[in-house]
Amino acid sequence: MPKTQDHDSKLSRTRRAIAAQVRSLRRARGWTQAELAAKLGLSQSRLSELEAGDGSFAAEHLLTVIALFNVDLAAFGMDADDDGDLQNALVRHGAKHLRERSEVVPTGRYTRPADAVRTVLLEPRSERWLTALAPVVVWSIDELALPPLQHDLAVAGVPNRLGWLAENVVAATGSSTAPAGPWRQRFRRAEVVLAAFLTHVEPPASAAPDPLDRGIRSSKTWQEVWSAASPISRRWGVVTALQPDDFARALEAARASD
Repeated sequence: MPKTQDHDSKLSRTRRAIAAQVRSLRRARGWTQAELAAKLGLSQSRLSELEAGDGSFAAEHLLTVIALFNVDLAAFGMDADDDGDLQNALVRHGAKHLRERSEVVPTGRYTRPADAVRTVLLEPRSERWLTALAPVVVWSIDELALPPLQHDLAVAGVPNRLGWLAENVVAATGSSTAPAGPWRQRFRRAEVVLAAFLTHVEPPASAAPDPLDRGIRSSKTWQEVWSAASPISRRWGVVTALQPDDFARALEAARASD
């Protein structure tokens, strides 16, 4: 079977399984289609079509179903797409230049911007996500509780990554063009909050270097990356090829996409 047909067949099976489970959950609760449709913001006729497998439930509708019936994605034969969920959270919290994946069902893991920032710093899966933290920090600065976040990272054994990120974001805001619109106030606010945070979080006097880049797999690569590291990275002992300009470009891209 060609790959396209196989994908379509799998999608059709998933759609039917979800429809059957929604119908089963509704009936077990004793709700009519009209009652559930009202809770989902759908017409009764449209819910009837969806329960029959004609079309797909939108992500927000499926999320509402999950909350209403207190089940998780596994109840629908689906695995959570954590990468997609995290990327969508980054978009929602300020990294507006990233592509939002509409097919991903939110899990609620990254409701707070600090949850997304923590995960990216602990598990740096891509450079694009790391630099996307610049617009996330700026856009969500008043929702980020930096001291608790710093504590969590220190407990996890990477106490210097938040200071490194904060200093790179300060450098990025300083090198960016003058912001306009809703970004203007957030820029100024971020600079004040991050400067205050950095007065209380000192770079290590001496500490074991912290390899951030996933591509570092040998001592030779380590030395190459470290020798070209930015002054900010060297100050915080973070071994990465990322430069302040990379964060500035991500910030500019997010502003342009807003």
